[in-house]
Amino acid sequence: MTKRTAAKYKIDRRMGENIWGRAKSPVNRREYGPGQHGQRRKQKLSDFGTQLRAKQKLKGYYGDLTEKQFRRIYAEAERVRGDTGENLVGLLERRLDAIVYRAKFVPTIFAARQFVNHGHVQVNGERVNIASYRVKEGDVISVREKSRQLTIVLEAVGLPERDVPDYLEVDHNKMTATFVRIPALGDVPYAVVMEPNLVVEYYAQN
Repeated sequence: MTKRTAAKYKIDRRMGENIWGRAKSPVNRREYGPGQHGQRRKQKLSDFGTQLRAKQKLKGYYGDLTEKQFRRIYAEAERVRGDTGENLVGLLERRLDAIVYRAKFVPTIFAARQFVNHGHVQVNGERVNIASYRVKEGDVISVREKSRQLTIVLEAVGLPERDVPDYLEVDHNKMTATFVRIPALGDVPYAVVMEPNLVVEYYAQN
């Protein structure tokens, strides 16, 4: 098992929040962090600690991206005109694995990355196996026909714990999703409060 695959079981507990809103989150059973020191009394975080936590939470939410990947996306968000925090969320939501997850083609963001990497997804009819592929407005994302009866897909469609956001038009009969528009922060159905403004503050000082 890779380090990143194993990490998904610890991210919720490390953050102390059920960041994906999953019924099986370990935080629902134990609110303290992982490891032998996890049950220590929580200390008040410094400004730096609060900013770092906001960055770790957002980075973890999208599949525990590496610092190099996340920093690159942030740098691009900074270059684009407008609010950097909003731009950052918009760029993260345009990742192909994020779209596959949002469309409820698979149950988790980690499964979405693997699903894309294994070649089960098409963009505008062309097979794409790069999870970080950036989707554009109007692009049609679909599950390949031979992959539509996979157990993981059939189970994900019926998950009651999350809804498809309105910046996607999804047809689960055809297993297609159209990316309608780039979402603002308020449009993204995070299960917990995300604070990209604190991520901006973190990188501004580090």
